[in-house]
Order: sequence, then C-alpha cells, then structure tokens
Amino acid sequence: MLDDAELDLLRRGVSCAAVLEQFAGWKLDKRESTRGALKYRRGRGEIIIVNHEGHGWWDPTSEAKGDVFDLVRHLAAGLTFGQACTVLQRFIGVVPTYPAVSRERRPKPRASPAERWDGRPAIRPGDPAWRYLGEQRAIPEAILALAACHDAIRCGSHGSAWFAHRAAGAVTHVEVRSPTYKGSLTGGRKTLFRFGKAATSLRRVAVLEAPIDALSLAALEQAPDKVLYVATGGGMGPGTLVAVHELLTRLREAGGILVSAADANEAGDRFSLCHAELAADAGVAFERLRPPEGLDWNDVLLAQSRSTR
Repeated sequence: MLDDAELDLLRRGVSCAAVLEQFAGWKLDKRESTRGALKYRRGRGEIIIVNHEGHGWWDPTSEAKGDVFDLVRHLAAGLTFGQACTVLQRFIGVVPTYPAVSRERRPKPRASPAERWDGRPAIRPGDPAWRYLGEQRAIPEAILALAACHDAIRCGSHGSAWFAHRAAGAVTHVEVRSPTYKGSLTGGRKTLFRFGKAATSLRRVAVLEAPIDALSLAALEQAPDKVLYVATGGGMGPGTLVAVHELLTRLREAGGILVSAADANEAGDRFSLCHAELAADAGVAFERLRPPEGLDWNDVLLAQSRSTR
C-alpha cells in the first residue's frame, strides 16, 4: 500500500486529461473546451469534463465525478484502489494536449450566459428544440408556447434547448439539454428557472430539480393560475437560496404553500428535506409531492403520453 506522500504525488502529479487521452482513448473537443473546462469525447454521447487544472473531472450525463483515482476506477470498472494506483504511476508528469488549447483560447474572453442567450432565437414549432421537447420529452405544445411567450426557453446550438435562470428579470445562468447533452453555459450563477402564470398573485410554488421536470409537472397539472413552477438545476447555491427566500416571503404574505416535487430517489428526498426546512423557517406551509419510486415528473409525463396513444 502506498504511503501518504506517494498518494499525494499521484494526486498532484497526474492529470485527468492525460489519463483520458492516453489510457482510455478519449479525444479533446477543442472547439467546446475552455481553459477551466476541458471537454473530452469518446463514443456517441460519452462526455467527460476535466476541471480544477486537470485534478478534477465530472460526467455531465450522470452524477459521476471526483479526482484522478476516481477517474481510473470510473473508466475501468472493477479495479481496486491499489490497482488504480499502479495504473496512475506511469502517468506521473505526462503532459496532456490541453495547455496549447488554453493558450489559443486565452485571448478570447467568452461571452456571458446573458449575452449568449440574447444571440439565440425563441423556440417555435418545428425548430430542433421544440421537436426535442415535444417529441422526446412529451411536453405539450400549449406549455411550450407559454414558455416561449415568457422567454423561458430558447433554441440553442446543435439542436439543444436552453433554459434561463433569472434574477430581477436578468438572465444569470443557462441550462442546456439535448438528446445527447446535459450541462450549462459556463460563467453563470444559478438562481431559478421559472415557469407559470403567477405574474402578480402567487399561492403555490412547486420546486423541482430540472427545468424539464418543472414543465412536465405543469403539463400534468395543466398549469393552473397563481402557481409557479421553479427548477434549481440540482443543488441550491447562494443565488438559488436568495431566490427561494424571496418566493417564501411572497408565499407567507399570501398564505400560500411551498411544494417540493423533487425526484423519487435518495438525492431527491434530501432536496425535499432542505425545502421543508426552508419553508418551516419562513413560516410557510409545506407539501412533499413525490412521483412514483425511482422516477421524475418527466418520466410520469412520458408514461401518460404513451398510455394515451
């Protein structure tokens, strides 16, 4: 077993990017990479993002992430920790290709999520984002039309749908979804994705994890008036907490209710407990609206859509 000094040498001396390039045959997507987020691809839909100057990584198509030890065991399932260390020893000091990419891109500051949002068209019937959400996610046209009217979704690049997080009406963050990609535009600050008819009156706020789930629950409930469907984009950071507290203040004044509609799994239940604590602290009524075990609200909407065909 390696001692602490040897483990630290592997942790500091081996780049996740080098492991992907030379051990697993992944290729750097130079066009989609930035200095702080290197996008590697292999097969169709396989993506790994390397961050933290090569010392961290995450998979935007799943919840997998970690350091270089976790990466080797993610790529070669079944390796023990000791075997992973043996693999990593030959990569100490190996230089990946990304420094050249970083130097090439450094002179070009990337546009902010708000600027990039402004450059994209609104969704409309027949465009790739509309078809993806309507055909593959079963979001009804009436919901998509209302989302377009409220400028909640725009048509992104490569057929993706872009979902805006806003604070005081300004776009602060953009989530990106397509049949093959799940991620966000870089440089944003998460607040909340919002959808609903509650412009002034607000009696109920449903909190979900993903914008597509928020649209799905709205479709299932037929988007009643005075209800706002919001999505946190996963965990709740500082900007999200500020936005939730503002909504709780409005709910308390209106005698409304906060509904946690997070996914029916362990992570969703943890989020729900957090939502319940926030509601209790604010003196607002709370309800847990849980989909069937192991599902999210888009799963429920898809099942309903298939059953009515």
